[in-house]
Amino acid sequence: MKTLFFNIKELLQVRDQSIVKVAGAAMKELPCIKNAFLRIDNERIEDFGPMSELKDFNADQVIDARGHTILPTWCDSHTHIVFAGHREKEFVDRINGLTYEEIASRGGGILNSAKKLQDSSEQELFEQSSQRLEEIMRLGTGAVEIKSGYGLTPESEIKMLKVIKTLATSFPITIKATFLGAHAFPADFKDNPEGYVDLICEKMIPEVAKQDLADFIDVFCESGYFNVAQTDKILRSGEKYGLIPKIHVNQFNSIGGVQVGVANKALSVDHLEVMEQKDIDVLIGTEVMPVALPSCSYFLNIPYTPARKMMDEGLAIALATDFNPGSTPSGNMNFVISTACIKMKMTPEEAINAATINGAYAMGLSSSHGSITKGKFANLIVTKDIPSYHFIPYAFGSNLIEKVMIKGVFL
Repeated sequence: MKTLFFNIKELLQVRDQSIVKVAGAAMKELPCIKNAFLRIDNERIEDFGPMSELKDFNADQVIDARGHTILPTWCDSHTHIVFAGHREKEFVDRINGLTYEEIASRGGGILNSAKKLQDSSEQELFEQSSQRLEEIMRLGTGAVEIKSGYGLTPESEIKMLKVIKTLATSFPITIKATFLGAHAFPADFKDNPEGYVDLICEKMIPEVAKQDLADFIDVFCESGYFNVAQTDKILRSGEKYGLIPKIHVNQFNSIGGVQVGVANKALSVDHLEVMEQKDIDVLIGTEVMPVALPSCSYFLNIPYTPARKMMDEGLAIALATDFNPGSTPSGNMNFVISTACIKMKMTPEEAINAATINGAYAMGLSSSHGSITKGKFANLIVTKDIPSYHFIPYAFGSNLIEKVMIKGVFL
């Protein structure tokens, strides 16, 4: 089916040539056509331009977008959407003064989620996760990465990844899967961490690869979790089986995790709330995408990724939600963009670039997602009648989305 939008007030993130990412000063540039048209052919973008260049109105569906802004859907490159139950009790514990680390040491945190997930069936997980996936789609997300990591046993990690695979075949949104068996040490391995690392490398990774259940491999490299040497071993083991490295790093401490991510040519390094100059320096000149998770900082009341400094030194930034039950129980990319502008001093242009083209890069989707480019998927956000796209981060508590289109079809 052919769809034509005409009289579009602002058509954002238009790229005649497909680029893979933007970095440094280029992040301040957000190509825009005012009073534009956009033509869709089935699930792909066919043509776009100013209204003065529109030749005809022939289409199966013709939509007058007067007053509306259209932009690509968000690309959320870091989530943990498949989980069982919630952890609101820990939310109250933090209000009462307990830290994230103290809660984890008492059996809360990731281990709490792991126990709930191990006791849940695959069907129960699918049903819960489907509701979350539908929610983020309505909030404008058109591509998402989902991690395992709440199983922490071979059987439960495989169960999570199977649920992710079922979600990917059941919904129009593009889903990338990440194996994150190295999310925490299970209670059974508290006194034998190297034994769990060996279990990941010798049993879990080969089985994940055999069943073709993941695109990426990830590790939570942090004090009290996986150290640099363990992280390096796990990432290298994953690479042998074709799993592209990613890494949770520098959330609470700088312990050399960014460096091991760069050494392993990680596609992205995520969190980065605590960044020393040496961490920034090692990223300069690489193809690694730094990913900031501002709603995690908001929820845990921890520092924000120093995005302003990093971009000023020439780096790219992607934005993602970190949607999970413990530290970010929200998959709302609109809030992420507002928070990045308000708390991290990113301009609206930088934040939108970070949440679209750079988010696509962090999932290996630059050729198909993240911009208005001929041949890319017709994944679109149609806003309500708003003054300008600057209003998107400004009106942080309002739902400004009128319609969402994924692969040429309105939700």
